[in-house]
Amino acid sequence: MKLGIGLTDFSNPVPPERLGPTIADLAQQADESGVDSLWVMDHFFQIRLSGLPQESPMFEAYATLGFLAGITKRIRLGTLVTSVAYRHPGVLLKSLTALDVLSGGRMYFGVGAGAAIDPAKLEGIFETDGLGIPFPSLGQRFEMLEELLQISHRMWDGDETPFHGKHYDLARPLNSPNSVQRPRPPILIAGSGERKTLRLVAQYGDACSLFDLPGAGYADDIAHKLEVLRAHCGDVGRDFDEIEKTIATHLDPTAENFVEHMGELAGLGIEHVMLGVQGPWDEKRLAQLAELLPEVHAL
Repeated sequence: MKLGIGLTDFSNPVPPERLGPTIADLAQQADESGVDSLWVMDHFFQIRLSGLPQESPMFEAYATLGFLAGITKRIRLGTLVTSVAYRHPGVLLKSLTALDVLSGGRMYFGVGAGAAIDPAKLEGIFETDGLGIPFPSLGQRFEMLEELLQISHRMWDGDETPFHGKHYDLARPLNSPNSVQRPRPPILIAGSGERKTLRLVAQYGDACSLFDLPGAGYADDIAHKLEVLRAHCGDVGRDFDEIEKTIATHLDPTAENFVEHMGELAGLGIEHVMLGVQGPWDEKRLAQLAELLPEVHAL
């Protein structure tokens, strides 16, 4: 089993000018210790799930990935996950491709329809309204997501013919240089919706991204979601085994049952776990995780 970590909390107890060196040290420690992947969120304001206020530090995802790519050597990098509404597909795919080339082929393309929320019904100001970013309905965003996935295959295949969709028009989707990874950087599509999201995974994706909620019937839920994905693969003529099964969890590596739970996830068919923790990562937590990596990799 592979194990990745998410850098999602930047409330490290240092002044802003020390955040760069602090994050660099953590990323290099993860890289050198054998952690398989390093992920950032695609948010402009901190999210409520963290328990922190919106004003807590949050970096733009692709600028951060460029920084991380430049200071690491082997660890894979990506977003969990890019919101389709936040960037135009052509610019997004050029950014991702540039990072893949400059990192030597270490990028994932993590993408999804974005939060299933109506900003108008939230207390306070959502990040899209705060920064003036259009945020269509969830139904529209799923349409946009499918077009983005179609454009991504076209650009990474080197197909420059015009794309005319309901939401996007690209007269010449040129992508030069093209990605180092062939046929493309792996497309990780987040979400567990059975009718739309998992169908998109089967048709366009290289990895799914599920959610781990220990103690809430997680085993039955994961097994069911994977069976739904298998059925969609059958419908579109896709080999189910080609798709990497990943999951995001918030289990701290210091938890007594950490390796045991990783084994349970592996038994369900999960191949790659993305790990978040409460609060920022620090050197001690990463060192504790590094001690457990051989056991996790052996699963």
